[in-house]
Amino acid sequence: MLAAAEEEGGEEPAIEIGHHVEREFLGITFNIDTIWSTAIAGTIVVVLGLLARRHLTKNTDDHVPTKLQILWELLIGWVTGQVEDNLGRVNRTVVSLAVALFFFILIANWFETIPTNYNDDTGHLLPVATADTNLTYALAALVILGVWTYGIREKGVKGYFKHFAEPFPVLLPLNILEELVKPITLALRLFGNIFAGGIMIALIGLMPVYVLWAPEVLWKLFGMFIGAIQAFIFALLTILYFGMAGAKHDEHEEPAEKTPVAA
Repeated sequence: MLAAAEEEGGEEPAIEIGHHVEREFLGITFNIDTIWSTAIAGTIVVVLGLLARRHLTKNTDDHVPTKLQILWELLIGWVTGQVEDNLGRVNRTVVSLAVALFFFILIANWFETIPTNYNDDTGHLLPVATADTNLTYALAALVILGVWTYGIREKGVKGYFKHFAEPFPVLLPLNILEELVKPITLALRLFGNIFAGGIMIALIGLMPVYVLWAPEVLWKLFGMFIGAIQAFIFALLTILYFGMAGAKHDEHEEPAEKTPVAA
């Protein structure tokens, strides 16, 4: 009744940004909407992977590749090339991680483009899991822990921690700070872009219904593009971080060419 009275009085309904359906268990607060949205996105990724695998097993002379298979092979080829260029060899674990992260983030980002009721000020049917810092920080933590593990396996414990003092020991504090900031920037970059898109969709939802469709369609198309770009950037940075963790300090230094001595 109060909300209806406010609307009749000419006041715009409030938009709650960052609101989540919360439940507490053992003193811990869980964002239920983010959890089930994440589960749906993860399930879709698994199903797409199984479908792609089933079609790959049917490769014969008369088999016509599906669009899903072509997309999957193109992505795998690109990721494999990036991993080989940055790590010096193909690492199947890094390839699998980057591909899984790309598809998961892409699908989670695109949830906000699913049409919904124009009278709903949330602007999307499914909650966008990547607009919750709890998920983006978890993804960043997964990546950075994998990077540290890979770096220690490649260089050993002593060799890995020694690289923080390279090329000069005076840079040790800055190198450590840079390493600690990586997961934070990785998480906030994804969160900030997707969260901003959610705010814009919520604001567009305040427009009159007879003009709402045009900006709604245009912004959702732009949102799909931004969602794809953010998934691409997250996967690419993941590969680059793995490459930096396993690289030797002088690995990219080419030996100086010897100048022939004139007779």
